[in-house]
Amino acid sequence: MTAEASGRGVLDGRVALITGAAQGLGASFASALSAQGACVALVDLSDTQGACERIRLSGGRAIALRADVTRRDEVQAAVNATVQAFGGLDILVNNAALSAALRLCRMSDITSEQWDQVMAVNVRGTFECMKAAVPLMAERSYGKIVNIASGTAIKGTPGLLHYVASKGAVISMTRAAARELGAQGIRVNCLAPGLTRSEGVVAHPDWSGEAARSASLVSRALQRDGQPQDLLGSMVFLCSSASDFITGQTLVVDGGSAMV
Repeated sequence: MTAEASGRGVLDGRVALITGAAQGLGASFASALSAQGACVALVDLSDTQGACERIRLSGGRAIALRADVTRRDEVQAAVNATVQAFGGLDILVNNAALSAALRLCRMSDITSEQWDQVMAVNVRGTFECMKAAVPLMAERSYGKIVNIASGTAIKGTPGLLHYVASKGAVISMTRAAARELGAQGIRVNCLAPGLTRSEGVVAHPDWSGEAARSASLVSRALQRDGQPQDLLGSMVFLCSSASDFITGQTLVVDGGSAMV
């Protein structure tokens, strides 16, 4: 029985919307929040029915929604459907991003079109989701927004300039939003993973090889691979009342590679 089913979860009664939730880290985040009692809306361009069904089989409450985070009308429709299904919105996890589809390349080889696409999804998509969620949270004078950044934005990892820049923008946007929304009881924080062996990373030709893995391990104080489950405790913490006096912060979960 899940915490939600037993009524003992730290997120019991909360409603969460998670983007990029069809698989990988997004699906793991949705399952973790559900296990702590939250009703969850899984949003993605891809089909989220499978991830939803796994949550329901564990006793959780979940709905599957489709939306392109760069389209304001689709984002608003997903938020409206979440409210219709569960009665409100307390938590937003901005996980949707272009990452696993990107190949390592020199700055000079990144096209303007690729740059614009990464910025549209990773930065404007995060903005569109926050903009749609904030009025509902403000009505309750309470909300948790967790934006997914990356340790690469802190370390300045080469080969992914457009991705690294987009995640740096997410960190800065988080700080500005935290300042603006604090008076409304809305906390805005970042979770910044290091290289994590999610489905997308394992399947990626640039990141799954021994050379990339070794480079990541040698930079860490804790020299082992990062796994999706390593991020879940931090995610639950940032979404729960235990972090109510924390906002505008970036929590790096990478085994001690980037230290800030």
